[in-house]
Amino acid sequence: MKQFEPPRPNAPKGGRSTPGSAAFAAASASASATALLQPRPDPLPVAAPPGPLPVPAAPPAPGETERLVGGWHHDPHGLLGAHPVPGGTAIRVLRPLAEQVVVETAAGRYLLSHHQDGLFTGLLPTNALPKTALPKTALPTGTSPDYRLRVTYEGREHLQDDGYRALPTLTADDLHLIGEGRHEQLWKALGSQLRTVDGVAGTGFAVWAPNASGVRVVGDFNGWNGLAHPMRSLGASGVWELFVPGVGEGTRYKYEIATRDGRILQKADPLARACEVPPATASVVERSTHTWHDADWLAARSGHSAHDRPMSVYELHLASWRPGLTYRELAVELPAYVHDLGFTHVELMPIMEHPFGGSWGYQVTGFYAPTSRLGSPDDFRHLVDTLHQHGIGVIVDWVPAHFPKDDFALARFDGAPLYEPADPRRAEHPDWGTLEFDYGRTEVRNFLVANAVYWAEEFHVDGLRVDAVASMLYLDYSREGGDWSPNEHGGRENWDAVRFLQEMNATVYRRCPGVVTIAEESTAWAGVTRPTDHGGLGFGLKWNMGWMHDSLEYIQHEPVHRKYHHDEMTFSMVYAYSENYLLPISHDEVVHGKRSLVSKMPGDWWQQRANVRAYLAFMWAHPGKQLLFMGQEFAQGAEWDHDTGPQWWVLAEDWPAAADHRGVQELVRDLNRLYTDSPALWQRDNDPAGFSWLDGGAAEDNLFSFVRHDAEGRPLISVSNLSPVVRHDYRIGLPDTEGTRWLEVLNTDAEGYGGSGITNPDPLKADATPWNGRPISTELTLPPLATLWLAPA
Repeated sequence: MKQFEPPRPNAPKGGRSTPGSAAFAAASASASATALLQPRPDPLPVAAPPGPLPVPAAPPAPGETERLVGGWHHDPHGLLGAHPVPGGTAIRVLRPLAEQVVVETAAGRYLLSHHQDGLFTGLLPTNALPKTALPKTALPTGTSPDYRLRVTYEGREHLQDDGYRALPTLTADDLHLIGEGRHEQLWKALGSQLRTVDGVAGTGFAVWAPNASGVRVVGDFNGWNGLAHPMRSLGASGVWELFVPGVGEGTRYKYEIATRDGRILQKADPLARACEVPPATASVVERSTHTWHDADWLAARSGHSAHDRPMSVYELHLASWRPGLTYRELAVELPAYVHDLGFTHVELMPIMEHPFGGSWGYQVTGFYAPTSRLGSPDDFRHLVDTLHQHGIGVIVDWVPAHFPKDDFALARFDGAPLYEPADPRRAEHPDWGTLEFDYGRTEVRNFLVANAVYWAEEFHVDGLRVDAVASMLYLDYSREGGDWSPNEHGGRENWDAVRFLQEMNATVYRRCPGVVTIAEESTAWAGVTRPTDHGGLGFGLKWNMGWMHDSLEYIQHEPVHRKYHHDEMTFSMVYAYSENYLLPISHDEVVHGKRSLVSKMPGDWWQQRANVRAYLAFMWAHPGKQLLFMGQEFAQGAEWDHDTGPQWWVLAEDWPAAADHRGVQELVRDLNRLYTDSPALWQRDNDPAGFSWLDGGAAEDNLFSFVRHDAEGRPLISVSNLSPVVRHDYRIGLPDTEGTRWLEVLNTDAEGYGGSGITNPDPLKADATPWNGRPISTELTLPPLATLWLAPA
């Protein structure tokens, strides 16, 4: 038989070079001595003489060593560690590059023999280890045998613990729930877990790889050579597990997977809770030490739903909001800024780990890890905590629709399609060059449902905005002809995705009171926000893409042409109560040649700003929550650039047009203040009785007027004049209320906002003139390109 030669380890992606044999030997020996297995704080009593006793070898069955060191052994624990055999206790230890291995027990010290390829064996006397303490089954219960190892590398002796004497770190309940797809805290079972097992500190590793022939863990602690750390298969669960003593927080690692077709893959941990800073791709052992200070926030949140509370959302890309700031530095600036402007929530574009910054986070490789570009997971927790202490909710973008094809991540994870469907017509996402999830696979669905719960429970986020829902719901999404395969009924609906979304929503709402889920869904799929027990998908809110497209289309027309597009501003009320809506002016509308919000507007610079101000006030008064992307709150002129972020300099005092930009920013501040203080604008967003047109048909005048009512019937009127002319003595109907005087509480043409200053300074008196189908009305002056809000005096 040809002598087996251990393969040289592959360097993990991320900048490390592959070491030469001499350099690797030194690194591996050093790793084994210092980081691999640290001694326990309670050393065993030694009753043996100074010199170890040689013991007979206990070689494994023929071929077992080759399988073990080759990386395709499914049960290394059945070979390594301590095992009762006729005549004593067989101990086998895999220590590549070691010169000598001595087993130290309470009864003595025993010198093992080198068998081959770093495998040391010995047959200890029967009384050297208690038989009752030895594992006897594939999934043993009880205690493990108690011994330590003295391993010599390059003439130096190191005291180590043996991870192969440890029992499995996953419980029978864990494996049952994983098999059922109902492990709602999956991150506490799989991934890397800092543990203390029988008094020994270390890390338990567990990964789901059912198609693998063998799995090893590689990392800083073994010189990125997995020879010494093969993992055991835990039966039909498809989970591989290993406890490695001495591995602590901050250790980098990957899984080395032997595929059924003979390849060796190095993969990042799908359940890693921390990752290296890209472009490096290793996973990192993590432990949270953050102490939360948001108990009052969580308690208050749990008593309400998003539907009956104000929600004004500031969307931002954390990495470019203030380029160069870390999570902790952002925690100083962001909460203060958002609180000053009066937004109730922030929505963070995906903060899960992703290899390419230009994807803005929408191509995720680390679903359980906040991106390390801005700091540690606890640093992100600190940011969320600080936002909560400022009274600001946190929504994160979540991307269960697809994942990238990077070799180190989920794609063909164990050598075969695993997280993606086997059918390429369902696996390939045609728009983004990515892969879709196999929503019909129990473990994949569990991975995603638990991930949604993870962000709510571990990071206290208040909402998940689910990206690209439409691409999940339809099997023929962006596919033509025969490029898609129908469902079992011959249709285009992806019923597996439907069931997944229902399970995800139901689980999040059950486990995390007060958290809201929000769908970015651009089709007319019925029941997106209908409860799951009534057949709906179960989301709390849905982005109103129809309103966004129609209203932006209208406002970009020159005022002289707007009368021909009048229904683009009114059509949203035809379906306004078919779902629970959020009105989004998001990042998607200010990139890729679409121009910033103010640059979409017609006319000169004054008219552009006036249009923006009038449009935003119309939006804030329209039924539904609202979202505005960063930079649009002060009318920056350029599209968003993920490298440079918002154009903050336009607000500087020495900028010629700073006052113009500050005027729009001041308007947004007042819109949020008045919105939050006016229940009529949010309390009955989903109740048709909370809205009625005063005049929705004044196309010739480019005018829209309507009234909102709160739960007590108190009204607030919004009037938008989207023509560039002043309209004097313009009569509008009024709701039939006891009040006879109305105050102008907002006017987007106010000088402080950069307007012309045409206002209605005195209270408006209602008279008995019927108008717009109302028994009473009033006359007022309407500024050009402006929106007014009126409230009873």
